[in-house]
Amino acid sequence: MKPIRLIVGLGNPGLEYRDTRHNAGFWWVDKLASELSVRLSNESKFHGFTARGKHAGQDIWLLQPTTFMNRSGRSVLALANFFRILPDEILVIHDELDLAPGVAKLKKGGGNGGHNGLKDISACLTTPEYWRLRLGIGHPGHRDMVADYVLHPPRREEQGALDEAIDRSLATWPLMIAGNFEAAMLKLHTKSP
Repeated sequence: MKPIRLIVGLGNPGLEYRDTRHNAGFWWVDKLASELSVRLSNESKFHGFTARGKHAGQDIWLLQPTTFMNRSGRSVLALANFFRILPDEILVIHDELDLAPGVAKLKKGGGNGGHNGLKDISACLTTPEYWRLRLGIGHPGHRDMVADYVLHPPRREEQGALDEAIDRSLATWPLMIAGNFEAAMLKLHTKSP
């Protein structure tokens, strides 16, 4: 499989959204940027904060769209087109209502599960065939409560579980960058005893 060249963390820009559940993708990319010792900076032509890192001699682009969640695809498409990055070389990290806090799952393609960021990315790329890292945030119990739920910070115990899932999934990024998704999924999806 092809190695990942673009890692996109989804979220909403601005201090009022920084600590909300919907920004789990931003948190993940912030931690990876720190690991790579790179600084994300605002790049208007890509409609987001970007950084270029290196791993095993390979360039890796990090992206946090500043278009707000429902227009994330505009940012992803701008950077992907500029650097000729194909959809199956893109990893999108996002919050996932259908997984409990503390759960992280890796998959390629599929539906958007009602996630507006994924919906827009799939529309802009004209395919859903890109990689996704789903970070569980849990579900509020009723769909009418979802919009309010994702735009509020997690409870303390949820935040602890989410932080742990972010750290555990970050440990698999060198495998993803190398295109070794089977090993990454095995490591991520297998609970240690």
